[in-house]
Amino acid sequence: MLDLKQIQAHMTRTGLIAHTFPASRVLAFCALADAGDIRYARLLFSQIENPNTYMWNTMIRGYAKAQVPLMGFSFFRRMVLQHVEMDGLSFVYALKACEKLPRISEGNSVCCLIWKMGFDADLLVRNGLIRFYAERGCLFYARKMFDECSVRDVVTWTTMIDGYAKQDLSDEAIQVFESMLLSDVQPNEITMITMLSACGSKGDVRMGKRIYDYVIMENVHCSLNLSNAALDMFAKCGCLIEAREIFDCMKTRDVFSWTSMVNGYAKCGELDVAREFFDSMPEKNAVSWNAMIAGYSQNNQPKEALKLFHDMMKAGLAPTEHTLVCALSACGQLGCLDLGQWIHHYHINPKGPRPSVILNNALMDMYAKCGCIDTAAGVFNEMSEGNLVSWNTMIAGYAAHGYAKQALNLFDQMKHKELEPDCITFVAVLSACGHGGLVSEGKEHFKSMVKDYGMEPKGEHYACMVDLLGRTGRLEEAYDLIGNMPMVPSESAWGALLNASRMHGNVELAKISAQKLLDLDPKDSGVYVLLANAFANDKGWADVRTVRSMMRERGVKKSPGRSLIEIEALMNKEKQTNSEMISHQEQDEIANAQLEKDDTANE
Repeated sequence: MLDLKQIQAHMTRTGLIAHTFPASRVLAFCALADAGDIRYARLLFSQIENPNTYMWNTMIRGYAKAQVPLMGFSFFRRMVLQHVEMDGLSFVYALKACEKLPRISEGNSVCCLIWKMGFDADLLVRNGLIRFYAERGCLFYARKMFDECSVRDVVTWTTMIDGYAKQDLSDEAIQVFESMLLSDVQPNEITMITMLSACGSKGDVRMGKRIYDYVIMENVHCSLNLSNAALDMFAKCGCLIEAREIFDCMKTRDVFSWTSMVNGYAKCGELDVAREFFDSMPEKNAVSWNAMIAGYSQNNQPKEALKLFHDMMKAGLAPTEHTLVCALSACGQLGCLDLGQWIHHYHINPKGPRPSVILNNALMDMYAKCGCIDTAAGVFNEMSEGNLVSWNTMIAGYAAHGYAKQALNLFDQMKHKELEPDCITFVAVLSACGHGGLVSEGKEHFKSMVKDYGMEPKGEHYACMVDLLGRTGRLEEAYDLIGNMPMVPSESAWGALLNASRMHGNVELAKISAQKLLDLDPKDSGVYVLLANAFANDKGWADVRTVRSMMRERGVKKSPGRSLIEIEALMNKEKQTNSEMISHQEQDEIANAQLEKDDTANE
């Protein structure tokens, strides 16, 4: 700007500033250049006696670029009121400004004016309209504009594809792309990036491979962005060999390339390889850290996730919402209440903007898993607008803590809000019935899945019903239900029956369910222990010895019990959360020795 002002001063002294073309160049730099100043552009514009269409357009475009869309739209209104001659770009830039406004009405008014002034036949303007409605999520109107186009260029097709892709309507995006291939318009690099992104979001690796093959065969310019899009698509679809091949062949890589590899390996559970890529990154951003933290959290390594979270903050990077969601999930898995509270109070500022629904859901889940069900309910009640996950989380929280009535009351409230329950909702509801011993209510809700919602119960719903019937002593009914399941009974169903048989002393059913479980996993020490306990409760010491002999022969050892306690809380950025696993191995050894002593005495 300092150089620009010196040039402007020279132009003023020589009189050149009074000429339209040089004045428009000065204005364009101030309004559009990254080093420009939109406020200075406005001051300069106000001193031009008769600004032309290009100058007006520059101001509208400049304010949209500077994220002050209302001022851009205001300049467009002034053009209309002062009867300034407009061209197609006037409408295109006005629509871009309207994309960022909170209401759609301003954009609709521009649309009306386009039709009134006969600019609807201009392909450039028509593309601008399709983009405006697609960006606002009004895909019905965007598609209507698209279908009415007598002529379409690559921008028309790509804009429509991108609109669908951004709304996660990957099937529709792919359909439009296939129609494009049948037309006389060739896709360009932007089209390919958009399509690869859509395939990655949908997990459609078949279509993704077709597009990538097309890129290779047609010699489409393979820029860094296009290579990254292909790499990311293969990584999201779990095709890590193809992703690695692209990564290794890239002459230039950026932080996105590395992060895609970290994310791909982490999602497939190959955390060691993901960590190697993460540690080798020449540059990391918040998204890179999030990918690795999420990998640990989602693969049941919460301690590693929280350690990396602490390292991220030590590196001076501010956590994003995604970081906090992953960290809160890890806190819930570990029971680190103090760290979860610290994140809540110091990173989710109650005086700032309201947390998103996703972040509130993570908070609720963390508090519920850490035993603070009342605090979780407080977060839920303070949410101005929740989604299905919010209700599911709270119902499951009540169910896990044995508050069956509260869980079912919340489910009734949810139905009154006209929210459609899903399979996860019914798992939580049936679990609540099981914990509360509410057999009739459980049966009603189980039937309601098919009768009221057309939802076929899955294996986990049958397992909940087996658990409910077993807990209340209806073992034969539970066994009959397993036999009549439309799918192969899962480990959880047989496990629920085994535990119930042990509780209620039904040794025969315990034998049957234990055998089924051992057929599925002969190394599961818990099955042997439950079966031995069932025999011991029935004084069947010979059978107890047989079970113990089977364990020795198969090399199965009872896993030592462990408890997790938090011995130091992270209360500020300088302190870490340390947790210590207190092993109960000694107690197990004492118990095993006592059992062997009892065996000897019985002999």
